[in-house]
Amino acid sequence: MFGAGLLWGAVPGQAGAPELRIPEGPPRRVEVWLGGRPFFQSPAEGLWSVATDWAEGWPSGWAHGSPDTVERAGDWTIVAGAIPLPGGKLEVRDSYRVEGGIVRGIRRWTWTGREVLPRCTLAVRWRVPGAVNARPMLPGVVLYGNPAGEKTGNHAVIVHRGQPGDRTFVEEHRFSAPWVMVEWQEGAGSRAAAMHTLPSPAFGANQNDQWWTLGLTSVDDGTELASLSGPTAANHRNSVTKALQGKFLEYPDTWLNLRPGSVLEKTFHLEAVPAAAKGGGFRQPLRTAMRLNPIGGTEGLPRYDDILREKHRFALSRFRDRDNDAGFEMYPDYVGGTRYVMGWCGQADAAGYAMLALARRMGDPAMIRYGQRALDLLSQSPFNANGFLLSYDADTGTWDGQDPVSQGQGMEGFARAILIGRTMQGVATGPWEEFLKRACTLHSQRILQDGWKPINTAEAFFIAPLCKGYQLFGNGEYRRAAVKAGEYYARRHLDMTEPYWGGTLDAHCEDKEGAWAGFQGFLALHELTGEPQYLEWAAHAMDVMLSYTVLWDIDLPAGRLRDHGLKTRGWTIVSAQNQHLDVFGVVFAPEIWRMGDHLRREDLKRLAAVMYRSCGQMTDPYGSQGEQIQQTNFAQHGDMSNVFRLRGGYSERWTVFWITAHFLNAAAEFERMGVDLDQVETSIAAPAGVDRRGAP
Repeated sequence: MFGAGLLWGAVPGQAGAPELRIPEGPPRRVEVWLGGRPFFQSPAEGLWSVATDWAEGWPSGWAHGSPDTVERAGDWTIVAGAIPLPGGKLEVRDSYRVEGGIVRGIRRWTWTGREVLPRCTLAVRWRVPGAVNARPMLPGVVLYGNPAGEKTGNHAVIVHRGQPGDRTFVEEHRFSAPWVMVEWQEGAGSRAAAMHTLPSPAFGANQNDQWWTLGLTSVDDGTELASLSGPTAANHRNSVTKALQGKFLEYPDTWLNLRPGSVLEKTFHLEAVPAAAKGGGFRQPLRTAMRLNPIGGTEGLPRYDDILREKHRFALSRFRDRDNDAGFEMYPDYVGGTRYVMGWCGQADAAGYAMLALARRMGDPAMIRYGQRALDLLSQSPFNANGFLLSYDADTGTWDGQDPVSQGQGMEGFARAILIGRTMQGVATGPWEEFLKRACTLHSQRILQDGWKPINTAEAFFIAPLCKGYQLFGNGEYRRAAVKAGEYYARRHLDMTEPYWGGTLDAHCEDKEGAWAGFQGFLALHELTGEPQYLEWAAHAMDVMLSYTVLWDIDLPAGRLRDHGLKTRGWTIVSAQNQHLDVFGVVFAPEIWRMGDHLRREDLKRLAAVMYRSCGQMTDPYGSQGEQIQQTNFAQHGDMSNVFRLRGGYSERWTVFWITAHFLNAAAEFERMGVDLDQVETSIAAPAGVDRRGAP
């Protein structure tokens, strides 16, 4: 024990590090200070809170407690006390230490009663004073409140406006990485605060596969970040979870029943961001999450070469070797008809590029002919005032379908094919060049008009192919349009008042595809011009995109995923509406790698390697994969009547061609870059001083 004169003073840390303070009570409070102000405070009613009942779908009968003792053990500060309850005492002990610029905490509860403590809820609660009208990020779930999902009338996304009474809590296994952040304006600048947790199922849970939850509550004078032992809430409803594409489902009665002698612990980290650019408060917590949840190595993941060979074999099974209109079929055989679709979701153009780029590595010169024939047909797509048509029906010889996402991606596929095709003997790129010129001219003229005002981020997919169009053909109009679009989207999205959104076709809300559109475009501008501001914009969009990337291996219940020992690190959450995992991240793994070079960050290269190779899991003997990995309580197919049976499932029904094409397209880029992911050492250790599972 310390002497009385030191007992309640600040616990010093290194220069610029947060300080843990325990002001004189009673009641004794715990605070985290940085830069001369408190960022975290224990609630006024007490450092510790336990609910002893359940009412209206939420914990009730709350009891609170504060420390009786404070001591130092090495560099740990330990506070202890108890909460008296009718059946006995709930003893509580917190241990704190400053580590790597954040405060680590371990909370221990011990139930000393002689009978079961029923219907109880444990909590780790921290007030962030001054965080009024704060905008939250729950990675992969809520991006700065999900304003786009709210604006478009998408009632199947979580919306958190930051108004007093707003409460959002979701299961830890729903997070791409387990942390919650709020950013708020204070004076002329922005501040942020984040709480990270070590995720785990809840001991003594009332429901099957019940996990701890993480989230926040907006209050009059700030925001409360909290970790709870099971309760969920969203959109002013308690005991619900985002379980289906179109709606929430009830998720009831997630309390604990603690047996006598039960001991539980929860590890958390508190992080203060004293200054940040508006819309950038999440970036430091993201880097911290990458440090606390190191992506690890590729041990146990499929080999890069094996993935390529399986995807090559499957792609050829989708090639329709027709005399006059050959191409890559979007749908599996059980879907009637034959359709080749450019961009999302068929990626027939990207497959054409990959065939050219990978023929030598795969030892299959016939791939060049397949790619050339597929692109020759696609280059015949008719145009109208809005661009070119996307989908060719081989049975009727007709074209239809049009959207900016798919057009931008299709143009990118053609541009890449032309760049490599020009270097290959016997490959005639003329028809492709005429097609791309026509598309670039139409869309650049449209973008350069004064009245150009796109609905969402979808048209950012035009930036990269316009940059390549300028490189290929020297038309300055293409460059001007790319620059205009890039500057427009930077103004629109960098401050996150409107996060990147609309980059996919079946969800009108915040999505990783929208962030990918911005990231790809900004990076293309930087690599074209060398201007550093474009690299800064690309880094911001990349970080938004990485907030959807799973940084940890989520423990899975019995089911198909557990049967295969699936490792979830490196997979990506789809969007605020579609909460399953998919393999989409493989397509931007090469750009993540290149950002590692631009920013001198080896961790990004390791991440890119893990993303690609991890997503090669679940490939079946035919070389195919399903589209939906149910790592959380969310599903779009199968029996969706019981929310407690959704997690751990796997939907293989919808095996559209993009899944295969993305692997080949990314591999083609790695081949162009001279990168072999089987030769990459990706093992990474946690930085010194960070041990998520240790205890004092």
